[in-house]
Amino acid sequence: MGNQVEKLTHLNYKEVPTADPTGMDRDEGPRIGVSYIFSNDDDELEQQQDSVHDPGGENPALQPYDPQLHEVECSVYYRDECIYQKSFSEEDAQLEEGDEGGGGHLSTYTPENLLNRCKPGDLVEFVCQAQYPHWVVYVGDFQVVHLHRLEVVNSFLTDASQGRRGRIANRLYRYKALSPAAVVRNALEQVGCKDRDLSWRNSECFAAWCRYGKREFKIGGELRIGKQPYRLQIRLGDKRSHTLEFQSLEDLIMEKRRNDQIGKAAVIQELSSHLQTAEE
Repeated sequence: MGNQVEKLTHLNYKEVPTADPTGMDRDEGPRIGVSYIFSNDDDELEQQQDSVHDPGGENPALQPYDPQLHEVECSVYYRDECIYQKSFSEEDAQLEEGDEGGGGHLSTYTPENLLNRCKPGDLVEFVCQAQYPHWVVYVGDFQVVHLHRLEVVNSFLTDASQGRRGRIANRLYRYKALSPAAVVRNALEQVGCKDRDLSWRNSECFAAWCRYGKREFKIGGELRIGKQPYRLQIRLGDKRSHTLEFQSLEDLIMEKRRNDQIGKAAVIQELSSHLQTAEE
């Protein structure tokens, strides 16, 4: 972990100068917001964290994963348009009552159960306590395509899960999806792409690009011109929320994934002095 460049994640984003993640500073003059500058994608960091865990059982075992306990509820806005939402509220769950299993679209299942639910073109998000979520594209025949350790690879869904529970993640982003055939084609065409040829920072950006085809998910897909049109609204219960602003969707996703990795309790503690009462 010592060779990783530290991410800029402090709360006072307006005081943090930004730089283009590609290393090319296209815009002159000072800019505001936050950019993430690092050598490896966060899924690579996830693998290094896994290697630290003691398989011999000397460390206390993690509690069973409870999405509502560990995951941060949030909404993402581009200007005034909501483009992503994760909410465990009963009202939102009722909207998804038609889902298989009846548990809402945020319910998680074992990898074997997911095989009976997935259709080609579906996105799957694997989740586990203290790890970054890992996203894959289901392409049929029990196989997925995903960005793993700085390479786009074709794997069996059960292998890609690494034992984690997962959910079909088609409804988190609110963009209009491409056809299932186009999603599968986008994914398969990138198999073998790796290292400096990659256009995505992490598995979520890659999977979302395959399904929605939007350049905003790619590295450098948006110019940073000083404006911050993206907002991440973090909901922490009791009508409390905190909103962060970003210059690009890529930067926002990196912060959202960091919150998922450290967990809800840590996020609440981190934001304790910045909470505000959510407006009705």
